[in-house]
Amino acid sequence: MSCGFQDKKHRLYIVSALADTKVDMKILSQRLGLGKGGVRMAPEENLRQVLQVPLGCVTPFALFNESASAVSLLLDQGLKSKQSCYFHPLTNDVTIALSSSNLDKFLLSIGKQPAYVDLEASPVVGKDNPPDLADLVPSGAFCSSEESVENPTPKDAPQVNVPKEKTCLPVKAKPKVQNKG
Repeated sequence: MSCGFQDKKHRLYIVSALADTKVDMKILSQRLGLGKGGVRMAPEENLRQVLQVPLGCVTPFALFNESASAVSLLLDQGLKSKQSCYFHPLTNDVTIALSSSNLDKFLLSIGKQPAYVDLEASPVVGKDNPPDLADLVPSGAFCSSEESVENPTPKDAPQVNVPKEKTCLPVKAKPKVQNKG
């Protein structure tokens, strides 16, 4: 599961976690060093402008879009232990499976360093303990919902030698069964 968040400075984050991972947004905000404003769900307009996906379709694959170059991606460390990770490919009517190593190859091919973190951890943050995820905060601000992005275009497709893996059926598709007899 992936969700889009933004902080009070309109910086965007994608958090991709296993379905059973419990992410406390207040603790995550502290770990990022964001102070009282913290992170909250990003408005759909910002997801469309920056990630170029509608609500419900947030995915690490959206980082392929040039308009999303400064978006921060936090990956659940639990994804590393799974044989396959499942993500929507910019639309939520299909799900694809790939290994975490192939996800890493994709991210590196578009200039993103994979950042796997323990999203359930709650380390003490304070004067003597700086935020452990502060280096994952994006450096630039994004357009607010009042501003616009003119014709954002995807980057040229990178040439990456990633083995093909299982492609799942569309979510709404049901196998047809014929009874003969």
